[in-house]
Amino acid sequence: MGKPRSRPEQSLGALDVRDGAGGSTFRVRVQPRASRNALGGEREGALVVRLTAPPVEGAANRALARLLGRTLGVAPSAVTIVSGGGGRSKRVAVAGIDAETVRSRLMAGVED
Repeated sequence: MGKPRSRPEQSLGALDVRDGAGGSTFRVRVQPRASRNALGGEREGALVVRLTAPPVEGAANRALARLLGRTLGVAPSAVTIVSGGGGRSKRVAVAGIDAETVRSRLMAGVED
């Protein structure tokens, strides 16, 4: 038998959310072409996000902004990809919301 796959923690205790100028930032690990859009917990300090959109022409990045905006209660335009726009690992900034609020709203939105 193969090695068992590790699953992300359902707790966001190790999620690195930081306050910044005008909002907060955190790391995201995107899994494109998933069966549904969902927050999948935390892995190595990053939020795991499953998206149905393919990683083509920014479709996954737009889907990420919509999902995070809806989960955090902000407009998708308040969600900015600071780095990693072309890869799966990204740093995201959310305007107008502090780190503590981000963490609590993400915890409420995490699914298995």
